[in-house]
Amino acid sequence: MSVVMPVTTIPYGADPAQVADLYLPERSDPAPLVLVLHGGGWRAEYDRSITAGFSGALAAAGYAVANVDFRRLGNGGGFPVTFMDTAIALDILPNLIESVAPGRIDRERCVYLGHSSGGQLALWAAMRDRAPLGFPWKTFTPPRIAGVVALAPVADLTAAYRAGGTVGELLGGGPTQVAPRYAAVDPFLLGGPGVRTIVVHGDRDDHVPIGSARDYCAKAGAELVELPGAGHFELTDPRSATWAVVLDAVRRCVS
Repeated sequence: MSVVMPVTTIPYGADPAQVADLYLPERSDPAPLVLVLHGGGWRAEYDRSITAGFSGALAAAGYAVANVDFRRLGNGGGFPVTFMDTAIALDILPNLIESVAPGRIDRERCVYLGHSSGGQLALWAAMRDRAPLGFPWKTFTPPRIAGVVALAPVADLTAAYRAGGTVGELLGGGPTQVAPRYAAVDPFLLGGPGVRTIVVHGDRDDHVPIGSARDYCAKAGAELVELPGAGHFELTDPRSATWAVVLDAVRRCVS
């Protein structure tokens, strides 16, 4: 398995967590850009290092990759900071990449890709124009992207809150306590992005049950690729049998 090392780290804000590692493929023509959002339950102890090998393997497969970090629970994140960081990063990183690597990315073939809690961020970020008025990341036009690939995403925050975990801490309460926040960031409530959206999920996932992916895709009209026998973490492991499926999902988004 070939893995490309990052060529530079690009800051998109003043905080140490507001950075992205840039990986570039060995090709001279402009490459599709994949903006990677890592998982880890939105918690500070998990950073972009958990998707470093994954990002390097994507670059080896011919993609320009920004492995994005952001503030999380425990290092200044939570609502609304985690969402603002993500929105700012995804909005300005293509321009920042162009400034450090001119002519290396194809702006018309940009994909949001997230795993687990990062999958929630990727789906949400593609629908910021659907957020209610009054939230600082609200846009009035969809993002300029070709597609979204969500790997085992936390696509239903209400269901995830009821199952336990960190959603209540992230949003500052449950869906009856802070309903407007759920309405602004829960992919299940926002619907489906207006671009090709592919959800890849293992049917043996014991961290994010596949039922949430089935329910989300049925409601949002997204494509669901179920992986028999796969768990949660294989989806970002380029050495696993799921790697070809992930690559195919990215390829179909930019084709």
